[in-house]
Amino acid sequence: MRNKLAYLGLLAGALAIFGTNVAQADELQDIKSAGVLVVGVKADYPPFGFLSPSGANIGIEPDLAANLAQRLGVKVQFVPVVAANRIQFLQQGKINLLIATMNDTPEREKIVDIIHPNYYASGYNVLAPKSVKLTSWAQLKGVPVCAIQGSFYNKDVGEKYGAELIAFTGVAEALAALQQGRCDAFLYDNTAIEGELTDPLWKAYDMPLPTLGEQPWGMAVKNGEPALASFISQASEDWAKTGYILSLETKYGIPHSAYAEQQHDKYKA
Repeated sequence: MRNKLAYLGLLAGALAIFGTNVAQADELQDIKSAGVLVVGVKADYPPFGFLSPSGANIGIEPDLAANLAQRLGVKVQFVPVVAANRIQFLQQGKINLLIATMNDTPEREKIVDIIHPNYYASGYNVLAPKSVKLTSWAQLKGVPVCAIQGSFYNKDVGEKYGAELIAFTGVAEALAALQQGRCDAFLYDNTAIEGELTDPLWKAYDMPLPTLGEQPWGMAVKNGEPALASFISQASEDWAKTGYILSLETKYGIPHSAYAEQQHDKYKA
C-alpha cells in the first residue's frame, strides 16, 4: 500500500508539472523555440506588400514583419495571402501573424485578436478610365464594378450605391478585367489605387471620387495568445512613437499619410 501511495504521489507530481508546462506554453515561446516568425503578407499590393524582380516579398508590411523578427532575435518567413484567405490562414495555424492591409472591424475583432494601436489606415475608392467621367458615387448604380472577395466595403457600395459588383480573389485578376472592359471601375483601397496610378500603365485612369469609409489597419494573431499580442502591441506603439512608419512611407516613395502623422504626434508626446 505504501509503495502504491508513493507511486500515486509521484504520478500526481508529474502530472502537475506537465500541466504547468502546458499552461505556460504559448505561441510567442513557440516562435522563439522554432527561431522563425511566420507572417502572412500581401504579394500584390505595392508598396505595402509585393514581389521584387527576384521574387522576394518586399514592402512596408514585410519590413514591419522583419522588424518584429529582429526584436525577437528570429528569422522571418513570409506567406502570401489575399483578402479571401488571410484570416483562415491565421486561424488554421499556417501563420503566426497577419500583416496584410486588413481593416480593423468589429466583426473581425470577434474572430481574431487585432493588435492595438493600429499601424495604418485607408478608405475605399475606385480606379476608373478617365473617359467614364465619374463625379459621384451615385453614378455607379447598375454599373459593373470589379471588386475583391472579402473586402468589407463591398456590401456598402453594393447596397448604398447600387453597383453591380464582380468579385475576384486577386488584384491582378480584377485589374485585368478592368483593362478588358469587363467592368467600368475597380473598387479597392485608396492607398493601393494611389500606388497603381504611379505606373504609366494607368495614365488613362484616375481615382475620381471622394474617398469613403476610412478605417485603421490592424495586425492580427489568433485569439488566446496574450503574450504574442502584447509584444506586437508594444512594437506598434514604438513604431508610432519613433516615426518608423513615416520613414517606411519615405522609403517606398509615398506621401506621409494623415493617420501615420497623427499617430506619431500622439505617441511621441
